[in-house]
Amino acid sequence: MLFAVLIAIPAVGYRWLGWNPVACFWLAYVITRPLGASIADWLGKPRSVSGLGVGDSTVVVVLGVLIVVMVAYLAITKKDVQRSAPEDAPPLPTAEHS
Repeated sequence: MLFAVLIAIPAVGYRWLGWNPVACFWLAYVITRPLGASIADWLGKPRSVSGLGVGDSTVVVVLGVLIVVMVAYLAITKKDVQRSAPEDAPPLPTAEHS
């Protein structure tokens, strides 16, 4: 839960407090590693050490399949691709003009 709360901090900072988007991205990116490891450990480790007892191999296979499916979905649908602005659209404001 600690890492889930920590990853929410840059999200809230970016969304509502106007924090630097690059700094928020990297902070969230760095926190994802221990968050993922903590979730995988919690799922895979035996109940005797406060895990769910699913098993390390099962966790690896299920999460691996989920990753492959999500990457394939994005590759096929291209929902993550940013569209370029039409040529007749006004230019976006830059730091120079704000």
